[in-house]
Amino acid sequence: MEYETPLFFRVMQYAADADRDVIDMVSGNPDWEPPSALREGLREYADLEPDAFQYPASEGLADLREEIAARRGVDAEQVVVTNGAGEANYLAMARALERDRGDEILLTDPVYPYYPGKTAMLGGRQTYVSARENGQLEPGVVREAASEETGAILINTPNNPTGAVYPEETMRELVAIAEDNDAVLISDEVYDHFDLSGQFASALGVDSDHRIVTNAFSKSMAITGVRVGYAVFPETLVENAKSRHMLVNVATTRPGQYAVLQALRETDPDYYERNRDLLRERVDTFTNALEAAGAEYTTPQGSFYVMARFEGLSGTLENTFELIDEAGVAGMPGETFGESRRDWFRFALVTPRVEEAAERLAAYFE
Repeated sequence: MEYETPLFFRVMQYAADADRDVIDMVSGNPDWEPPSALREGLREYADLEPDAFQYPASEGLADLREEIAARRGVDAEQVVVTNGAGEANYLAMARALERDRGDEILLTDPVYPYYPGKTAMLGGRQTYVSARENGQLEPGVVREAASEETGAILINTPNNPTGAVYPEETMRELVAIAEDNDAVLISDEVYDHFDLSGQFASALGVDSDHRIVTNAFSKSMAITGVRVGYAVFPETLVENAKSRHMLVNVATTRPGQYAVLQALRETDPDYYERNRDLLRERVDTFTNALEAAGAEYTTPQGSFYVMARFEGLSGTLENTFELIDEAGVAGMPGETFGESRRDWFRFALVTPRVEEAAERLAAYFE
């Protein structure tokens, strides 16, 4: 089997090689500070004894798993600490498929493009369910698409790329659909700290053996390079997930886990609220400029992203390169996220140059 290099890296490399200044709005790498307690934890770790630099327990440091479990209202034995949310999603998808209840994974359109890639890697089949224009997912459409062939239903809330946040009634109905079809709902909640709507509801709010929740500290603590995530499995599914995790990765970073634990214990809620306020300001700044330019755009309820549509320019890779060369702004082509957003571009609001980027786009389309 051959694997394509994800388009994110192709676009970032093209922007890096450009002959002009380019504002990077490609991927969700936060530009704000991580918690001070996390930096302090890493400094402390550097001075620990040599045994602290050896393998940790494969499923994660016990204290970190207990801290996560207490915050999420689950048993620590249900928690597997992973190499970011990417591995957490891989483990969840693999565990859903190896139940032999069906090889189909229902994905949304638009979709985060790593989900289809992982589905193919695991030998599953992809079936797409269209979200509404505003990114919300209609449970009735999902129910109509689900069948005995469905092994998993994979969602992301708050959503990348649409910014939609699924309300509690949607989450409850999606778990019910999974139960009715002997499938597993996989809820990727990595942007949960960036709910700008106040209506975020975790799938963990529904007690069920048919749901797995994945998450990470990459976005919430602005540490995408540290690679500490986790998955919460039902008790009936967790043991095989731990075994696969051990065989694939052995364990994830021990210093990173130590520092994340310290940050969880010592970081004030104001840290997260400040970052949400910053993001709200950037959404307003960027969308106001897009409005003035006559572009169509989305206003996210959560996550980091705004999607925009410009008259006469479809969201292809070729046109993304054109915006880099001519406007000096690097976003992602909408075609990356599925058929329904082929006319759009996605822009990550993780740069202090948001206003300048919008002004460049407006000038280019005058």
